[in-house]
Amino acid sequence: MDEELSDDTTPARLDAIIVPTAWPVDALRHVMRVGKALRRPVVALCSRASSAELARKLAKHERAPVIVADVDQSLARKLPYFETDRLLQRGGFYNGSDLSLKRNLGIVLARGSSWQRVLFLDDDIHVNDITELEKAAGLLNKKDEAYRAVGLANQGFEDNSVVCHAYRSVGGHQETFIGGGAMIIDPLGTRSFYPNIYNEDWLFLLGDGIPFRAARAGAVRQRAYDPFGNPQRAAAEELGDTLAEGLFWLLESDGSIDTARSAYWGDALFRRRMFIDFILSELDDKPEHERMRRSLEAARGRSAEITHRLCQTFVELWHADLENWRKYLDWVPISSGPKQFLHEVGMSDRVTFSEYYEEALRPPQEESPSLGGLL
Repeated sequence: MDEELSDDTTPARLDAIIVPTAWPVDALRHVMRVGKALRRPVVALCSRASSAELARKLAKHERAPVIVADVDQSLARKLPYFETDRLLQRGGFYNGSDLSLKRNLGIVLARGSSWQRVLFLDDDIHVNDITELEKAAGLLNKKDEAYRAVGLANQGFEDNSVVCHAYRSVGGHQETFIGGGAMIIDPLGTRSFYPNIYNEDWLFLLGDGIPFRAARAGAVRQRAYDPFGNPQRAAAEELGDTLAEGLFWLLESDGSIDTARSAYWGDALFRRRMFIDFILSELDDKPEHERMRRSLEAARGRSAEITHRLCQTFVELWHADLENWRKYLDWVPISSGPKQFLHEVGMSDRVTFSEYYEEALRPPQEESPSLGGLL
């Protein structure tokens, strides 16, 4: 389903770059420079250590076309409430992250603005070559292909869960899939949403139906981090990792998501726990393995709290959430651009446009822009 491509596809303009951000505002500097070079707006959805005001000031300094908003619960209430959230909260699995909320808000803004090619880019991702972005965008709506999304190939730190990082560390062959942190989608074409759980990007892709094709093109680098720095990271990922791995294993076995009943999830949990136990058995007394062991034991402990019924119920409620989300999308007005859309839905006061935003509306003066000294 995920295809590596080296293609002669005609480049296509992106409509915007959407960045969910929670880091100090300097994390947005690179993507603002990318947006400026492309003459396309950067939508910065801010919370925690970031803020719309600081992002607007940085945009002024960089002379970048930026749309900024502070994401809080009042904005969250603009979207449907998801039953999967209620389930996770009742079971003690709710992680408190607002990443999925920001991506869902980004989809709604993009859809309402009539944008057809949008790059979702996390604030820890560095674009290697700006010309590759428009080549990748050209794949999305290719007439003779049907790619649900185009993920940018990560040539930096591997985008895996803590358990999968541990498996790679003991010599296991661990692949990576395209991720929501660097993905081009068609907001007008998708009817899916990002659940608030780890591996939300996998579930987003599955939400539009099966089978599907996704392409991998271009090149980005993800900033390195220590996956074993906090064992709670592994615990927080465990349910999402179990669900996504279980669903994809079922599909690769020519099964259907509809057949994922309690008995299947019992088998999936058994396989998952055996996998973690195998990695633990491969560790020795090296100091670096002790940190890995603590993370794996945290994942194993959380797995013991996951039941086959919880997995089945999550999938059932996820399907119900998808139906409610699609009804909501049918209500969302589709306008000529973000300013008109925000006016129509009464959110103009929550979103700020940088003074250089109008730059994004002018055609580029060069067909092959370059980041030059940025690299």
